[in-house]
Amino acid sequence: MRKIISFLFFIFTANLATLGQQDPQYTNNMFYRLGVNPGYAGSEEAISGIILNRYQWSGLKGAPKTLVFSADAAVDLFGVPGGLGLNIISDELGFEENVLVNFSYAYKARLSFGVLGVGASAGFFSKSINGDWYIPDDNLNIYTPPGSDPAIPQGESSQVAFDAGIGLYLKGLNYYLGLSVTHVNEAAIKYADLASVNLKRHYYLSGGYNIKLADPLFELRPSVLVKSDLAGWQVDLNTNLVFNDRLWGGVTYRTQDAIALLMGLELLNGLKVGYSFDLTTSAIGRYGYGSHELFIGYSLDLDRNRNRKYKSVRFL
Repeated sequence: MRKIISFLFFIFTANLATLGQQDPQYTNNMFYRLGVNPGYAGSEEAISGIILNRYQWSGLKGAPKTLVFSADAAVDLFGVPGGLGLNIISDELGFEENVLVNFSYAYKARLSFGVLGVGASAGFFSKSINGDWYIPDDNLNIYTPPGSDPAIPQGESSQVAFDAGIGLYLKGLNYYLGLSVTHVNEAAIKYADLASVNLKRHYYLSGGYNIKLADPLFELRPSVLVKSDLAGWQVDLNTNLVFNDRLWGGVTYRTQDAIALLMGLELLNGLKVGYSFDLTTSAIGRYGYGSHELFIGYSLDLDRNRNRKYKSVRFL
């Protein structure tokens, strides 16, 4: 598979931090936890939604582009407290396009020290490959004429597989902890008799804490996300400074990959808008490629009095 190997060699040797991981990454992961942890569903006791768009290594032909639509809500089914969630993720990388659609359910257990969500997700993972794709006007000589390599499907080929995940999410008064696994069933995606790809399990550990500062209008919110597929690992360390529960700015360090700046604003009607820019520190950074990420989110607390002034739904 000369074409596939050549392209992946260029991309992944330029950014060793990925270490073979198949799941897309998000700098604003503290605002989008349902994507990796179904136990998070319904944890805000509201109806919440987010649209996120990520352009990784902007300007590099064939670089990853990710689009996310996600929503979740607290529910009470047959007297049992819980949460429902939906994820729709489109992730493009060169000749490959992945689409994940899954539904989540989390059972909520109220403990003396917080609320524990025990969740599971189920859905479908679609992987499409365009065997005729190549980088226009590149100097890497990646292009392989159609039909010259029998291991590469000619034209466009796609397959769909069942995909599942599990997760635990603990939310306390000023903190959260999460542990989850995606692609639990490690589904195999086969393209006729030519090639096959196995989805590898990915393991996630997350946590965050709210720290009140001397000025009650300011709050520090550090968080961490550890990711691994057991072939490699990566850590995101983040700190956001929040003013009046509505305006935030912060910095993230992603091991072997990037330093990112984050900023955002929550409006009076509950609408959140956030942006981040990744300054690449890995080898690919010498070519000047950075990453942009933008999201819009909304949370609606159905229990609030409609005649009262809106009170912000905190992201913890």
